[in-house]
Order: sequence, then structure tokens, then C-alpha cells
Amino acid sequence: MNTVLDLLVSAPFWVAVLRVATPLVFGTLGVLWYERAGVLNLGIEGLMVVGAFSGWFAVFLGLPLWAGVLVAAGVAALFGVLHAFLTVTLALSQHVAGLGITMLATALSYFAYRVAFPKVSTPPTVTPFAPMDWLPIPVLREQTPLTLLALVLVPLLAWVLYRTPAGLALRMAGENPKAVDSQGISVARVRYAAVVSGSALMGVAGAFLTLAAFNAFFFNMVNGRGWVCVALVVFAGWQPGKALLGALLFGFFDALQLRLQQADAGALPHQVYLMLPYVLSIVALVVASRRARAPQALMKPYIAGER
Repeated sequence: MNTVLDLLVSAPFWVAVLRVATPLVFGTLGVLWYERAGVLNLGIEGLMVVGAFSGWFAVFLGLPLWAGVLVAAGVAALFGVLHAFLTVTLALSQHVAGLGITMLATALSYFAYRVAFPKVSTPPTVTPFAPMDWLPIPVLREQTPLTLLALVLVPLLAWVLYRTPAGLALRMAGENPKAVDSQGISVARVRYAAVVSGSALMGVAGAFLTLAAFNAFFFNMVNGRGWVCVALVVFAGWQPGKALLGALLFGFFDALQLRLQQADAGALPHQVYLMLPYVLSIVALVVASRRARAPQALMKPYIAGER
């Protein structure tokens, strides 16, 4: 018990919580953005992989770090265009299209890595983002600018979603597309914009892993974080503020299990601790999802003029 209490008052522990939560914040906001417009996204795992690879590779080739982030967002956005074409224009199954995007983006990233580095066993490294030493807040001082960007995006996206005409159109595209159409606004255009911009956020989530959390790209580094984001959106009830809370909750459990593992010194199998954040997150998800209400037009294709 004393060990847990010591952790809860330890600044390095909360630094780790925020660091673990950052890619989840980007990814969850991206999924939320998608789904509020009525499009389910199961391609996030692949979009995070392609963002992690493309951002890191761009920096490895000599571009600045922020340019690498933009490359990651841009490449993921291109996959978003493909996803939007399949789900919005062709009205194909959103489940199948999303899983296809995940497999395609992941396979292309690993293939490109092997083409670029055919005989390399240890991934080349880049110089990642440095902590923001100039900030007065101790926990934030240890984070990188990408974490600050993630925290700023939460109120910004909430403001756009609830306070602007564009946000209203996006929400209505996910609730009642016919109402959007009746106002002379193209539902397809709104959904395309949501899918492409949401995909860009997922690419940035992946870029955080290679340009801030680590300094290299390696296989399986996304490690299921995309699926966690999909679950966190349900936990958050499709609201940006609660999405941040859910990401921090998962980060808390993940950082806790790492430290309990070290304190335990092998008394329990390490797999017990590894599954701890997932089990606790599932419990929280089950409790929260009982009151969650998905957008009414989620997963429902809309074709203008069709009754």
C-alpha cells in the first residue's frame, strides 16, 4: 500500500501518465471526429503505424521534426481519402473498409521499412523532440511540444464541435444527414472532411511514438493503441473532454503496472501486470458504456436523393 501511495505523490509517475496518454489523446480525438460525422473507423491501428513510419523516415532523411509530424499527418490523411472514398462515395461496409485500411497501411509501412533498410537489424535513430524545460509546471516541463499540442487540441476541437457552424454540420451528419442535406450542405463533403482530418490526427498519434516517446521505428510499436482509442471513444460518450479523461485513465493504469512490476521483483508473472491496464480499462468501459449514446447515423451510408 505504501508503494502505491508513494507512486501517487511522485512527479515522475505523473510525467509517465501524461506521456503514455498523449498518443491516445490524438488517436481518440481522431476517432471521435470520424464517428461524430457518422463514419466508423477501424483503420486507426494502421494509420498510427503509417504515421509512425512516415514521420520518422522523413526526419531520418533530414527534415525538421515538425516537418516530420506534418508528413505523418499528410500520409495518414491520404489513407483517409481512400477510406472516405470506400465508405462515403461507394458506401461499402465501414467495418470491412476500416480493417482493410489497417492491413494495407501496416503492410505498406513494414514493406517500405524493409526496402529502405534491407540488412539493418537495429533500427536507425533520430534526435527526438526535447522536453519543454522552459515551462514552469513540473509535470509539463518533462513533456515534449506534441503533448502540449494534444492538450490544446481537446478544448479546440470541443469548441469547433459545439460552437461553430462547421461543428454543427459535422454533428448533424452523424445524427441526421437528411437535415444537413435539406440545408443545402453536402453530407459527403462533410464526412470527407471529417475522415481526412481525423486520419491526420491518427497519423500524428503514430508520429508521437517515433519522434517523442522513442527515437526509432520498429515493428509492432503501436501495440494495440489504436483499438484502445476506439474503446475510449465509447467510454467518453463521443465527447472530447471525456476522451482526455479516458486517455489519462489508461495512462494511469499503464504507468502504474510498470512501477508495480519493478517493485514486485518477480513475485508475480509480468504478464499479470501487463494485462492490468487493459482489464481495468475494460471494466471502466463496461460501466461507462451503459450510459453512452452513439451518433444515430453512425455506420449508415447516406446517398443524396435516396429515400
